Amino acid sequence: GRESFLVIMDGLDDSSGEENLSPLQEYEEEEEEIIPNRQEFLEDLLGDDNAEGDEVLDDGVVVEDLFDDDVFAKDYEERGELDEYDPEMLDEGDVRPMTAGERQAADSEIKQRHKKIARQRAKAREQERGSRGGRIPAALLDSDSEMSGEDEGERARKSRRRKEKRSREEGADEATVEEEEEEGYFYADEPVNLEDVKGPLRQWVTLEAPRREIAKQFKKFLKTYAIKGNNIYRARIAAMAAANKESLQVSYLHLSQCEAPMLAVWVADAPTELLDIFDEVAMELVLEMFPLYRDICQEVHVRISDLPIGDSLRDLRQIHLNCLVKVTGVITRRTSVFPQLKYVKFDCVKCKAILGPYYQDTYSGETVKVGMCPQCQSKGPFLVNAEQTVYRNYQRATLQESPGTVPPGRLPRSKELILLWDLIDSARPGEEIEVTGIYRHNFDVSLNRQHGFPVFATVIEANHLNKREDLFASFRLTEDDEREIRKLAKDERVGERIIQSMAPSIYGHTEVKTAIAMSLFGGQAKNVGGDKHRIRGDINVLLLGDPGMAKSQFLKYIEKTAHRAVYTTGQGASAVGLTAAVRMDPVTREWTLEGGALVLADRGICLIDEFDKMNDKDRTSIHEAMEQQSISISKAGIVCSLAARCAV
Repeated sequence: GRESFLVIMDGLDDSSGEENLSPLQEYEEEEEEIIPNRQEFLEDLLGDDNAEGDEVLDDGVVVEDLFDDDVFAKDYEERGELDEYDPEMLDEGDVRPMTAGERQAADSEIKQRHKKIARQRAKAREQERGSRGGRIPAALLDSDSEMSGEDEGERARKSRRRKEKRSREEGADEATVEEEEEEGYFYADEPVNLEDVKGPLRQWVTLEAPRREIAKQFKKFLKTYAIKGNNIYRARIAAMAAANKESLQVSYLHLSQCEAPMLAVWVADAPTELLDIFDEVAMELVLEMFPLYRDICQEVHVRISDLPIGDSLRDLRQIHLNCLVKVTGVITRRTSVFPQLKYVKFDCVKCKAILGPYYQDTYSGETVKVGMCPQCQSKGPFLVNAEQTVYRNYQRATLQESPGTVPPGRLPRSKELILLWDLIDSARPGEEIEVTGIYRHNFDVSLNRQHGFPVFATVIEANHLNKREDLFASFRLTEDDEREIRKLAKDERVGERIIQSMAPSIYGHTEVKTAIAMSLFGGQAKNVGGDKHRIRGDINVLLLGDPGMAKSQFLKYIEKTAHRAVYTTGQGASAVGLTAAVRMDPVTREWTLEGGALVLADRGICLIDEFDKMNDKDRTSIHEAMEQQSISISKAGIVCSLAARCAV
């Protein structure tokens, strides 16, 4: 029917003066050319109408006897005129193989013919639709047009526009684009409006089309974002590769200023899904610049920094779940580093087949289980394939509120922190850090045993860590800061200015302020004869005076000013609290060392108020730390020495 329709349309378009024949007339004419005496041929082929054994009904219809042997015998008689072919239509000559150019020209001609036929069909459908004043029902459309509700011409125009745009942007091969069109990939690069979110955000961004558009926008951002003509992220990728690292730091403020600012909003609302896309794009870009980088790092992780809104640990609520949060606190405890399963593979014991990989969820607490082997249909047992299973580094730490931020009369709150990949060991106990991470929850068995109803424990999966001293580190100094520092260095009175800037709200006490300034800046440590004899560079200070002479105020000023300071009082401090304690780790159930105030103040200052209220036994315990700058422990089978390089 479609071919007949095309023939009719060709007849309508034919501008020549010849008579237009119907398809049936053309068919009969062609048949007459092939078989000149058609009627005689049919009678000869089908036999006489009134052959012997045929039955004639009342209305004159002849019923042929199909059980007559002569009827079947005629089917196998030789007919020479049907077995002869027109010699003009036969090609008996040798055909040489086609060259690549000839084949390409033939393919191009066939494609042009297909396109012409498609245009004719589209035109015919358009005319029929116009004559009927409506659309063709979907059930009557042919298979080519079932892909969409639009007509062939409109689709061809869209496809042509996409092809031109792609060839401009990426220099794609036109033949490849045409092959994709022939195979039906009409909607692969259909632009997606990212502002038109359909359904829940977390589900929508996992769909193929939005995911592709997000990846495209983020890749464009990494390639083109520049400040004063300098491309920031290409330089950061080069620096990351030079250091063999796997973390690429991306500023949230930069992301909010790009052409697709909704990416910054979404990465705060749906961080798990967006960061997966960002990691893939970052790895692609790194491999474009350094093709062999996968031999060094299997994955590259995007770290989001400069999140504008920060929360305190005691303000985290249900609304923050599965969102990006920024909190500050002090690391009080951290575990050792464990390998954690990411993709698990199993060995079938019976048939030795390798099953997997299966993704291991970090927070469900349930291990992946295989029910049946697809090879031998057995139900086990299955052993974890230790070689092909993919692991990642895993470490838990406890983040506690900073001492200065706890409201009066309250206990400091703490939260579990999970460090993965290269973030492990990036913060030590006692350091004050700023954490950007995903606030998650997981089912806690112990909580439910206590309370008797479903309660979830919450953790923060760290995405980016920033130490407090790093906020004033050299790489964050601007040109204006450097200019100001060099200007101060040339000032002859810089020493007096530093001394006067110590606790400026307290009058006088020049000698005390001088001692505090010297202790804060520190001396120069010396290693005589290699590491055989070490002379400390820290300066210890003892303040003596009557009550009301601002001794405690000086200590409080140092606590606020020094980048790392631990404050304690003599009455509330014991020898164990100042040096180190041995306790059982709740995660691994092993005896572990936990550093005291002097260990936490390593490379900083330890402040002890009311020193005269301490017991003599506790006071003598800090002498080793003040002179040798180490604390030796021999308890519960643990013999070691901890570093306590701090001024007291």
